[in-house]
Amino acid sequence: MSRLRPAGFDELGLRRALGFGLLPALVAAMAFLAALALAGWVGAARLAQHWQSGAGTALTVEVPHPAAVATGAPGTRLAAVLRVLAVDPRVAHARALSGAELARLLRPWVGPGGLPAGLGLPAVVAVRLTAPPPPADLQASLDRVAPGTELARQGGWIARLMALARSLQASAGAALAVVAAVAASVIAVATRAGLAARREAIEIIHGLGATDAYVAGCFAARATWLAAAGGVLGAVAALPVLAALARLAAPFGGGALPPATTLAGWFAALPAPLWLLLPGLPLCAGGIGWATAQLTVRRWLRRLP
Repeated sequence: MSRLRPAGFDELGLRRALGFGLLPALVAAMAFLAALALAGWVGAARLAQHWQSGAGTALTVEVPHPAAVATGAPGTRLAAVLRVLAVDPRVAHARALSGAELARLLRPWVGPGGLPAGLGLPAVVAVRLTAPPPPADLQASLDRVAPGTELARQGGWIARLMALARSLQASAGAALAVVAAVAASVIAVATRAGLAARREAIEIIHGLGATDAYVAGCFAARATWLAAAGGVLGAVAALPVLAALARLAAPFGGGALPPATTLAGWFAALPAPLWLLLPGLPLCAGGIGWATAQLTVRRWLRRLP
């Protein structure tokens, strides 16, 4: 008998019971929110990586009495410190700040008039390491030529920034879980409405021998298609919003972007992981639709007389 049915025959009338209307629109809204949550998760991960490779490799060396004679080395204490830093393979770059740069750094605390004349300031050396964390034996090497030299590490700030990034990722993950739960609830409600609308037809074919798996499969196939279509709509709608947010956040991640004069240039701001994750939204939406419809229909059929 199945061979006599035309292709795409809808014997349960699900195209009317579960029409292409409210359900795909609601799933599209959920997919849009899921795309924003994914962008938050990816953005937090990229910022954490940038902070760790940027601030995590920054080091400040303060050399008191920089013009005094170094201990056991020729030249001044500042020159000896710079030589120690220059030969250390873990130091990528070291530069002593000029007097004008120090004055600009201290201006918020001492005012535009500057420090009193004759007040000795330590020399400040900005150091960039090849990789975090700061070497543990660097302090001892500097103390041998310039006792009293201090290393100002950024460990406290890095720990706070990493904790912030992890919190943002956890929040994005929680948002994804909530969106998935709401999407499942919406699909379950729509499926129950479809069951109520087609109750008579379902009871007839069920009484004629149709199995629970067949009826559930019909509803699941329809719900999967509608949910996947909503996922596609939501992901596509989120693309321009995500591109705009990515362009705004690019300076904080140290990224250089092409001008947004073309479509390709506009979307170039989106990170590669997001391009890989966004196509998964329709697949996840379809999977949620299939599983939710299967469970909802099978529970409903078990209560039939």
